[in-house]
Amino acid sequence: MRLNRPQERNPVDDLVEAIGRRHAILFAGAGVSMTVGLPSWQTLIAHIAQELQIDEADLTETEVNHLTLAEFYRLKKGRIGPLRSWMDRAWTLPEENLRNSRVHALICELDFPIIYTTNFDRNLETAFTLHGKSFVKIVNAKDIADVREGVPQIVKYHGDFDDDDSIVITETDYLDRLSFESPLDIKFRADALGKTILFVGYSLSDLNIRFLLHRLWKTWKGSGFEKDRPPSYVFMLRPNPIEEAVLQQWGLRVLTEPDCAPENALETFLTKLSRNVSALREQAR
Repeated sequence: MRLNRPQERNPVDDLVEAIGRRHAILFAGAGVSMTVGLPSWQTLIAHIAQELQIDEADLTETEVNHLTLAEFYRLKKGRIGPLRSWMDRAWTLPEENLRNSRVHALICELDFPIIYTTNFDRNLETAFTLHGKSFVKIVNAKDIADVREGVPQIVKYHGDFDDDDSIVITETDYLDRLSFESPLDIKFRADALGKTILFVGYSLSDLNIRFLLHRLWKTWKGSGFEKDRPPSYVFMLRPNPIEEAVLQQWGLRVLTEPDCAPENALETFLTKLSRNVSALREQAR
């Protein structure tokens, strides 16, 4: 006699359920805005090189990254303000782009109670406004007092163009954040301990994000309740078995769209996710 084995649960099912119950956090990186034309870090490097009259060929030879170059800019100029002003103009996309962005529309539809973003730009906030959704923007400790029950939070984890001092753009800023002791870090640890997290739009070569993921794993491991940790996910544009193995040891499930071109992968993934979440919410009514 052959026994029927229980159907294997799809790894995305837990994510769909958590989002449906508004028990999930979205952590959104630059890849989200790049789908609608956000300049790359290479554009920033080119601008700094031009303003400081540096030959870009010299930068290529030394492999200087945007963090070190921004640090050099502040040393030369004495402040980061002019660079921030240029970035604010270059990184602010036309409303029409955001109105037509399927990725931003899907993020609004999914209705996360909290969205963390390392982006300085206002594109997520603009998308929420265009889609008629209220939100509270959190940049510093003072903003946390404005949190309202049932209103989504957009937490600007690496700062906001409205506040020069909040922006994490130079190497010193970046290294200082690795202590993870700012008010927003404390808030994130509290939020993350009880909720599922979905990371999208990131290059996992970003040391800050990798360290954050590692710290989250260590927190749960040290608590003695690691088995009770809500599942968390990282969406990657391309399958990468090496990255997948490393992230899985930290308790993260890696999701991909292997049959989809990388430039369309995020939209395809969010479309499927939104469809499943909508079906779940409809069943619950």
